[in-house]
Amino acid sequence: MEDDRAEANVLVDKFTQEGFLVSTAENGRKGLERALLDHPELILLDIVMPEMDGLSMLEELRKDEWGKTVPVVILTNLNPDDEIVRRKGPAGFSYFLIKSNWKLDDVVSAVKKELEVV
Repeated sequence: MEDDRAEANVLVDKFTQEGFLVSTAENGRKGLERALLDHPELILLDIVMPEMDGLSMLEELRKDEWGKTVPVVILTNLNPDDEIVRRKGPAGFSYFLIKSNWKLDDVVSAVKKELEVV
């Protein structure tokens, strides 16, 4: 779930090229609804989003039986020491990737590793 349309398009293009089926949502509330309806294999989640931030979305997702187990990769401009992250605490994600520290290929590699895709 990525609210920045340009970034979302780049991610969709890259993951589609890698053979993934991708869906997007422009805010946390729609992302939660879509995830609970579609049951994706993995969620790539930004923290700063309108209507519901990513960590609140993750917290709500984890209340659902299916949502308790879906892998979530955080991809954000925030770092783990930022206030919103400290306030929400760990919410059960597989990776916490800071956008400026990771190349697109590295993000794809992290997702493939989490999904155990060669």
